[in-house]
Parts: sequence; C-alpha cells; structure tokens
Amino acid sequence: MMSAQTKINQTVLMSGAEFFNDQFAINPYMDASIPVDTQKAIAEHQAIQQALESAGVKVIKVPAPKDCQDGVYTANWALCRGDKALMSVLPNKRQPETPYAEKILTAQGKTLLYLPDGIHFSGQGDALPCGDLVFVGSNYRTSIEAWPHIERLLGLKVIGLQTIPKRSMFGWGKRLINQETGWPDSYYYDIDLALSVLTPDLIAYCPAAFVPSSRKVLADLPLRKIIVSRREATTGFACNLVSTGETVIMSNRAPKLKAAIEAHGLKTITPVVTELGKGGGYIRCTTLSLT
Repeated sequence: MMSAQTKINQTVLMSGAEFFNDQFAINPYMDASIPVDTQKAIAEHQAIQQALESAGVKVIKVPAPKDCQDGVYTANWALCRGDKALMSVLPNKRQPETPYAEKILTAQGKTLLYLPDGIHFSGQGDALPCGDLVFVGSNYRTSIEAWPHIERLLGLKVIGLQTIPKRSMFGWGKRLINQETGWPDSYYYDIDLALSVLTPDLIAYCPAAFVPSSRKVLADLPLRKIIVSRREATTGFACNLVSTGETVIMSNRAPKLKAAIEAHGLKTITPVVTELGKGGGYIRCTTLSLT
C-alpha cells in the first residue's frame, strides 16, 4: 500500500484546450503550417483528466485563459510547495496567461511569490520536485539566476541541469534562436521533456538530452534511475508524464519506458495524445501540481 511519504501529485490544476493552437511557434515542436484539430485536442485533454482521476488524483479544472494558445499547459504557470506558489516569468507570447494564473492560484489559497526582474522561470515545467530536491533546467526558459531564489523561497535543494541546444546543420552548427521568443531553442526546452519523477527515490531520464556535466550530476545522484532513449523522449514525449507514486499516466508512444516502469512495480495508464504534442507539450505539461 502506498504510504503518505510516497504519494506525489495528489492534487493538480488543469485548464482547457479550447484556445489551443500552434500559431506562434515558440518551441521546436510547433509548426504553424500544420493545423491543430481543436476538438480532438479537447478530447485528448479530457482523456488525460479521466486517466488522472482513475489513478486517484484530485483534478481542479478551471476554464482555459481566453485566446491563449498555450494556456492548456498549466505546468508553466508556477511552482507550488505548501501554500506558496512561485510565479513563472513566461516567454513574450505567453505573458497574457500570467494575470489569469495569478487569479486562479490566489483562489486556491496560494501565497504568490515572485522572482526579481530580468529572471526567467518556466514554473513546474522546468522545475520538478523530488522529495526535498528539485530538478531545475537552465538557459532556455529558466535563468540560472533563478536557482538560489527557488531554494530560498520554497526550501528545496536545487539540482541544476542543462539540456542540449537545438543547432543548425544536424546538431553540429550554431545554436538556434527561436524567432518568436528571441530565446535559445532546444527540443528539451523544459526539463519535463527530458526527466520525470516517478517516486521520491525513482526518476526516469534521457542521458542523451543533457550536456555532459549535467549527465554526470544525474548519474551520481543516490536515486534509483530508469534510462530513457532519445527516440522515446523526443518523438514519444516519454518523460512528460504524471506519477502518483503508484500509477503513472504517460505516453502511449514509449513502450520501452512503460515496460521499465512496470518492472519497478508501478502501474501505467497510457491515454492517446497527438494534437497536444503539436504544441511541444504533453501530459505533464497540462497539469500543475498543487500538493
């Protein structure tokens, strides 16, 4: 039976997919020339909610922020711990979501905390708690300068990581800058595309997604680990999952990771998601953990 110490992601916040599209290609997965089937995206979103609820997760559902193409990805609104919510500093095209997120989180009883001006932060999408640790990305959506503030404000020890950049010339050329945001680009622009927390002592991650120094940091951690292939991480959104500590809601396009997770004694639920992936997000991205 799952103990209180192993329970994670017990209450999550979800919005809606009514305004979801990829008109502004703010990450490498988006292509404005490929249309999004909004009704299908809404159905996928509902399937994720149903999967979470069947695993015992309490889902707090709020309306989607009006006319915000990425408002479905609530994970990027903040990082929550206890009654505190450290607010994100989102890319230009997503900033209209912020006042709405502030209103919603305040209504949930959270005390809102803010980073100093000039520091970027992608919320839970780029900051995954693991017990008293938190894995935090850098250089794409989160500034390294955010790390000490996360530790000070939320009382979590930061494990700072960096994923590999997107480059021209098949990975050997210069680093590419996203034309919509003006920020550096990566297929792992948020850490939740390269790493996932399955239980407080078990993680899954894709070594090929990280620069060598971060790869070593992860390898040296005294945690149990599942290795994810670059193929499943990138084309199957394998790491972008939600675990309760007992049941994992994950991609149906990552059979090797699924088998490895089940070999560790966890159950899996695999809703079919295609449209939401066109926005560069998946199951984890659509949920903001409140507990």
